[in-house]
Amino acid sequence: MTRAVVFDEFGGPEVLRLADVVVPDPGPGELRIAVTRAGLNPVDAKIRRGGAVAEAFGAVLPSGNGNDFAGVVSAVGPGVTGVAPGDRVFGGRRFEAQAGEVVARTDQVLPTPDAVGDDVAGALWIAGRTALAAVAAVAPGPDGTVLVSAAAGGVGVIATQLALRTGARVIGTVGEANEDFLRALGAEPVRYGDGLADRLRLLAPDGVTAVLDNEGAATLATAVELGASHAGGADADIEQLRELVELIARGEVTVPIERVFPVDRVRDAYELLEAGHLRGKILLAF
Repeated sequence: MTRAVVFDEFGGPEVLRLADVVVPDPGPGELRIAVTRAGLNPVDAKIRRGGAVAEAFGAVLPSGNGNDFAGVVSAVGPGVTGVAPGDRVFGGRRFEAQAGEVVARTDQVLPTPDAVGDDVAGALWIAGRTALAAVAAVAPGPDGTVLVSAAAGGVGVIATQLALRTGARVIGTVGEANEDFLRALGAEPVRYGDGLADRLRLLAPDGVTAVLDNEGAATLATAVELGASHAGGADADIEQLRELVELIARGEVTVPIERVFPVDRVRDAYELLEAGHLRGKILLAF
């Protein structure tokens, strides 16, 4: 048995609770992982609230929670090679990641480099792949001016750095508290909210070429008004994520951690996530 975050009805953070669940032995091609960190993502909250998003992701009550995890392999199933008990890994397991132990296929995990802590590794499976796919989709390059919304958030901060690596000029929407942080990364901050289009025109009178939209329709509409012809989206494959974690290990990409909560404070963790205006990622500790 292991402790896991679950919910029996759709709703706000108050429906989340801890329960003892059975963890099966790993089958062929599978690993059992002792989870040390589990990352939070906005999509978790959207699924938990029910409706179209929950239906699209196939959520069925009662449900486990979360997608991202990092930890240590505790057992391997038949036929598994190249991974052994004691190895550090990170990965994704939809609806099951927020648990003391998870079982995952070998193609659902990657090795965690020695130079990358579990706080960072446990935050990467969704945010890292989303940021990689968004930047690849717009392919900005040295002549591009890219607008990244929520540029200090979990996806936005990675996307900002990846876009900068292409040589593009990057403008990011942030709150006042994160302006200096964004400048330190090499991007140009712009305040979100009313008047965004006017502030962007001052920064980029020739318009923007692409938008990486992590917020929604308002930022996307503003970017299109200013000439953006591409919007990043979709998903990246596991090999691209392997390259990203190596960049992080070398210190070439930074993933800030807003806060780590003990798992018994999972409701508090999601309340902070859903309040917004974060710098980086929130995780649960097991």
